[in-house]
Amino acid sequence: MVKIAPYGTWTSPIAAADAAAAGGGLHWVDLHAGRAWWAEGRPAEGGRVALVREGRDLLPPPWNVRNRVHEYGGRPWVVLDTADGPRVAFTNWDDQRVYLFDPDAARPDPVPITDAPARHHGVRYADLTAGPAGTEVWCVRETVTGDKRTDIRRDLVAIPVDGSAPRVLAASHHFMTGPRLSPDGTRFAWIGWDHPNMPWDGTELCVADVGSSEHRVVAGGPQEAVCQVEWDGPDLLALTDPDGWWNLFRITPDGTKTNLAPCEEELGGPMWRLGNRWFAPLGGGRHLVLRSGALAVLDERTGTVTDVDNDLPVWGAHLATHDGIVVSSAAGPREEAAVVRLDLSTGELTRLTEPPAALPPADYLPVPAERVFTGPDGQDVPAYVYPPTNPDYAGPDDERPPYVVHVHGGPTGRSAPVLDVDIAYLTSRGIGVVAVNYGGSTGYGRAFRERLRGQWGVVDVNDCAAVAQALADEGTADPTRLGIRGGSAGGWTSAASMTSVKTYRCGMVAFPILDLRGWTGDGGETHDFESRYVEGLVGPWPQAADLYAERSPSHRVDRLAGPVLLLQGLEDEICPPEQADRFVAALDGTGIHHAYLTFEGEQHGFRKAESIIAALEAELSFYGQVFGFTPPDVPVLPLRR
Repeated sequence: MVKIAPYGTWTSPIAAADAAAAGGGLHWVDLHAGRAWWAEGRPAEGGRVALVREGRDLLPPPWNVRNRVHEYGGRPWVVLDTADGPRVAFTNWDDQRVYLFDPDAARPDPVPITDAPARHHGVRYADLTAGPAGTEVWCVRETVTGDKRTDIRRDLVAIPVDGSAPRVLAASHHFMTGPRLSPDGTRFAWIGWDHPNMPWDGTELCVADVGSSEHRVVAGGPQEAVCQVEWDGPDLLALTDPDGWWNLFRITPDGTKTNLAPCEEELGGPMWRLGNRWFAPLGGGRHLVLRSGALAVLDERTGTVTDVDNDLPVWGAHLATHDGIVVSSAAGPREEAAVVRLDLSTGELTRLTEPPAALPPADYLPVPAERVFTGPDGQDVPAYVYPPTNPDYAGPDDERPPYVVHVHGGPTGRSAPVLDVDIAYLTSRGIGVVAVNYGGSTGYGRAFRERLRGQWGVVDVNDCAAVAQALADEGTADPTRLGIRGGSAGGWTSAASMTSVKTYRCGMVAFPILDLRGWTGDGGETHDFESRYVEGLVGPWPQAADLYAERSPSHRVDRLAGPVLLLQGLEDEICPPEQADRFVAALDGTGIHHAYLTFEGEQHGFRKAESIIAALEAELSFYGQVFGFTPPDVPVLPLRR
């Protein structure tokens, strides 16, 4: 029998521990010798990343297959076909060195093939690929050259598997992806870009002869962003956007460029991490692609992109194919990301990883409604609405549920219609969630993405507020109990919203940007990769210094619309704790309710089970205290004033 109870007080079988168990993530799926490999986050093991082949762990703890190039990391492993059989090269988090081991040995004994750096994490490697004849690993090397967070040099290097000294392949740009060797071994290609561009603004596709110090640019430019390149015989295949949409192009040796299927569809994505694969050649002029996350086949002969029928609408950008078989990660509204194998000839889909054992029945999991709202400038604002969902409860007839706007951690990112146990933790207790793809989000073309140029803290804030207000106006949400939550850039939008609009009663702000001045290269409070990002999002530095101060939440504490909860990892190099520390210091004594939780051993985003549990339970208690309900079975979060 369904019980009538106030929203927020519902009892749920989804515990914070379930969200922690599901929070590790699946990364860098690939195929080798017909077998599926992937990296898998393990919150219960201190957040380490394990390397898995066909469901079997290849390396025991404490090996952690992860790196910190660009601080977001890149592809951390590759299988080499050496004269002695297959060998795996991987980066280990603890020392950032590259190691080699035999995956078929009864007890793998990884051996380092790069030197120990002189300073902790002083040399990092990412986007590992196979060099010629399995004798070398080709990759990006990132070297710390000084004490500032922006003191970084990058090279493309070849690392011999015998442990001898790496050699530099190229150093064309300040930022580069891992090199791709041509099938005949004579040429290699890579993508490079320089400050102040981000890789979704403008990049260059470079080609050089092996052994040469000269290269030529064959695609890309200041307003064109190449995001992936692969060889197809003597030709290059590249995802790039000269016409405003990431489409697939063929580039012949004489430089001829052909768009293989012109369409106003995003077949690529933003290079937040190095080594993503949004497309994979199938042979015969056919290519597997992701159409805004959905699996599709591009046919060169007909110039068409056709969806592949399957029951998982969102696929990860690590496509790998062999003989008509594709492996990747994929997810759906009621199914977390799993590693899957799909036979394109039969349509048979096999899940290679199991969902968490504690996941509740589907009736407790919200199915998001895809909607398009109208922003304040008349622009469409896509969003996914996750209603309160619990088969055991309903709210009183005279009560509308509280709703929380979820802001993705872009700003050049995207929310997708897939199961997020963090969101289900809230919705199963009677709190609605709406995930907003505000102007600047990816998946909708360059013009939509560039709505945020010069307007960070304005367009994102206004789009989110418009969606929240629309839900209130139509009677879906309680207008007096609206909140906003986000991490990283989502934390910025959450804090900027709480200090500039009156739509929300409260905000959860996790590992945020709070002071734009500190996020410049001069400010020294962020890492090299994003140290010039704000110049495109807000304005040139220092010419726009007044605008930086005006928009920064740290300069607007006196305008807070209500209570805030801040969550911060103490080892975060992307959004370091200095900014959150200052914000909270300014809040203390103001009379505004707030709480500040910090987490030892956590970087940007939380990976340890105990951190995820503590953060989620604190957030629920926070909403209860602000919105006026008592959530069962969670500790009361102490609030300061």
